[in-house]
Amino acid sequence: MFYTNVTRIKDFFIVGFPGLLPEHYGPVSALLFVLFLAIAVGNIFILAFVKYEQSLHKPTYLIFCHLALCDFVFGCVTLPKIILKYWFDDSIISFYGCFAQMYFVHFLGATHSFILMVMALDRFIAVCAPLRYTALFTNTTVSVLCGISWFMPITWMVGIVLDALALPYCNSNIILHCYCDHLSITGLGCENVRRVQLVGLGLAMFSLLVPLGFIIFSYFVVIVAVIRMSSSEGRLRTMSTCMPQLLITFLYYMPRCFVYLANNVGFTFSAPVRIVVVMLYSLLPAAVNPIIYCFKTKDIKECLKKKFFTRKIKISTKNLSNPIQQCTIK
Repeated sequence: MFYTNVTRIKDFFIVGFPGLLPEHYGPVSALLFVLFLAIAVGNIFILAFVKYEQSLHKPTYLIFCHLALCDFVFGCVTLPKIILKYWFDDSIISFYGCFAQMYFVHFLGATHSFILMVMALDRFIAVCAPLRYTALFTNTTVSVLCGISWFMPITWMVGIVLDALALPYCNSNIILHCYCDHLSITGLGCENVRRVQLVGLGLAMFSLLVPLGFIIFSYFVVIVAVIRMSSSEGRLRTMSTCMPQLLITFLYYMPRCFVYLANNVGFTFSAPVRIVVVMLYSLLPAAVNPIIYCFKTKDIKECLKKKFFTRKIKISTKNLSNPIQQCTIK
């Protein structure tokens, strides 16, 4: 329980999707549950498969593992509560539980951005300095850079949460969203709200735009280097190695940039539409990324084909041997 000189709040109420009729609770919650399963199964599969396959113990796939872990944890932080709301009419989240969820939502979002920056650096070195790639970009280098990506947001996210905790809350305890985020919580305060929101926005823009600036620069240099290649076959091969990274980055950044730009030019979304858009760009990439890893990455695709065809041959051999054994017995 948090006490202020204005009021005291023990719990917050998660609204979810405003205006959603009760008869649609079942289909919506089922869809969210399927999305949660897709995120959990897909990303756990990537983590386990890369761990199991020694041939995939390379910098690129270690980065994919960090992204998969980030996506998996984000799904676990955000989706179970909203699913429980529609399944069991459980809309209540504790005061400190809401702030904990807010912390992990923004911490994981910032971490994801910095890991995408590491992924862009991987392609930058691979294309622009291919002869030095194995020396410059080792598994140890990736582990250190991704470790920094996880560690850096910890400190300022703690500051953001403590700053929001210091606000007196007097307006309401209703969270107009599917999970607790900084804007939804601080909007319920009644003093110094603008200052707290500006600090949060500034740090959010830093964690979003600094990686994005480096990503744009690195892929611009990569594209220029590819265009300058004399062989068309070499250009296609090099671009194919960058396609998974480009797709993953596009899915993460483009919807966010569109929403921010739309707000800045005066195009506003209604609350239900805004929440649906935020849920889509926050969670859909986490479900789609494992598919990109499997079908747009040559090494993982080849490993999966090898496993599938080896198993298929073994099953066929076993089926062929059974009739022979039966004839011998007769």
